[in-house]
Parts: sequence; structure tokens; C-alpha cells
Amino acid sequence: MKKVIVALMVLCIAFSAFAQASQEQAPAAKSMSLTVYCPHEAEPLNAGVKEFQEATGITVDVVAAGSGELLKRIEAEADNPLCDVFWGGGAESAAAYAQYFDTFVSKYDDQIADTLKDPNDKWIGESPVPVVIMYNKDLVGNDIPTGWADLLNPKYKGQIAYADPAKSGSAYTLLCTMIQAFGKDDGKGWEFIKQLYANLDGKIQGSSSNSYKLVADGEYAIGLTQEKSVKNYLDAGATNIGMVYPKEGTSAVPDSIAIVKNCKNPENAKIFVDFMLGQQNQEMMSNKFARRSIRFDINPPSGLVPLAEIKLVDYDFAWASTQKAEILAKWKNIVIGKE
Repeated sequence: MKKVIVALMVLCIAFSAFAQASQEQAPAAKSMSLTVYCPHEAEPLNAGVKEFQEATGITVDVVAAGSGELLKRIEAEADNPLCDVFWGGGAESAAAYAQYFDTFVSKYDDQIADTLKDPNDKWIGESPVPVVIMYNKDLVGNDIPTGWADLLNPKYKGQIAYADPAKSGSAYTLLCTMIQAFGKDDGKGWEFIKQLYANLDGKIQGSSSNSYKLVADGEYAIGLTQEKSVKNYLDAGATNIGMVYPKEGTSAVPDSIAIVKNCKNPENAKIFVDFMLGQQNQEMMSNKFARRSIRFDINPPSGLVPLAEIKLVDYDFAWASTQKAEILAKWKNIVIGKE
């Protein structure tokens, strides 16, 4: 009897050890979720996420805010990332935070120009975005602005909607574009910015969306914004607004997409990035939301001229990304009257 009991005890111990070992060796259940930080407008953001979820079954949790705020959150969360993918915002803003992103080469890499992705594979452009001057026809009349210099006209004092470049990636791109249009190295660009700020009359918008919404609603005569935002209004039938590509030159910095280093769902993050760069999604974004595609094989949205026909400044991407803190500090000094 004692031999039987001992044998049973040995079997129980062995089974327990086997069960524990099996549990330790069993692979963790595959995650079916993803967290994305995104500064895009609600419509393309929601459409892209919906298409992705339906195609993959992966649930996406979105945190929407300005790119400046979201990038600071990624920096603050570096020891315990809560975000998997940063989707949107000018690429120079993403480049300034490149240390917080993982390296990744998309399967569509050969469809994207080298100038529109990070040479170290920390971010990928997902849509080139020209910045423009938007105007309300009822408020400007026949005196339609043609360039950045027209923003200094006293008639527009307090009537220009421009977001805080410390909060908005598109506003930061606009700031760098205007500086370079007038002279980055000889001080003329910053002199223009000082005069522009004076003509803003202390009114700085808290978000980039205000820069076009307020103009469309007739509350401001001029808005500094992105081509795609104006085109969406025009496609929706708005007849009281227009846009111009400034004669001094504009820029077409791409919105970016990047995977957060040490994120909790890296495989899902890779799937998300490739989906957003895929032909189906890029065509949908182009057709529905006037977003230019980053891909060689997709034409510009209907009604938009090719980038080759738009005068562009010689945009110094390295300066805009590596000197971002200094550029924003100089902007802040202008706002508080130190310069």
C-alpha cells in the first residue's frame, strides 16, 4: 500500500512539474490590439482606422491631439511606452524625436522616394503635404493674397488664423517654410516672422484645425494651413473660400508614420504601418480626403496640380528637425516680446 501511495505522489509531482513547464513554454496569446497616437483630422483618421480594423481584426485605440503634444507624451513614456504607432504630423517633427522610434523598413519601401523617408529608417513619409494660404472670398474681396508677404498687409491685422507651432506640426512646418522663403541664414526670415506676429495681433490658435475652420466660417479672412484641408472644403461644395500656393515658394513636407521603440505590440504596429502605406489605403485617402499619396504608382487627387508645378522653397529638413527646440524658443521669444 505504501508503495502505491509513493508512486501516486511521484506521479502527481511529475504531472505538476510538466504542467508548469508546459505553461512556461507556451507562447503568449497573440495580441489583437494596438494604440496609435495621431494628430490627423477626424475624418481620415477614423476612415483609416476603420479600414484597418475590418481588414485585420486588430482593435485600434486612438489618442488624438496635436503632434507636439503627442510627441512629448511619447518622450515622457519612453520607459513604459503606452503608444505603438505615431501616425501623422510633419516628418521634421518626427525626426526631432527619432530616438524614441524603432527602425522599420516597409514592404512597400521601393514605392517611396528616398527623400520622403528617414535614411536611418526611424520614420516613413505617408503623404506629402503642401502648406498654403487659405482665404475667405467674402472678407478679402478682390484683393486676393498671392504670397507670404501679403500677410503683412495692415488690413489683415487680427484676421489671420495661425496655430501655435509648439503644438501643431503643420504650424511648425509653416513657420520653417516662411523663414526659409525670406532667408534662413541672413535674418530676413525671422524679421518677417516678427512682422507677421505683430499682424496676428496676439491671436494664436490652439489647434491647426482652427486655421481653416475659422476662415470657412467667415470669422477670419486668412488661414495658414495645409492644401488637403482646403481641398476637402472645396470638394464638399464650399464656394466662399480659396487657396494659393505662395509665390515666394511653399513646402511639401510629408506627414510621417513611425513605430515607437519598445512598444507593447510591435508586430501589430508593423502591420498597421504597411497597411497605411498600401495601395488600397493610399488610394482611399487620395480619393476621399485629397491626401497626396507617397507612392510612385498613385496620381495626385483630382483637381490638384502635380508637385512639380508648385514652386517650392529649398526646404532645409535637417535644420528644421535638429534645431526644432531652438527654432521654437526663438518663436516664443518673439511672442513674449524678448526679440
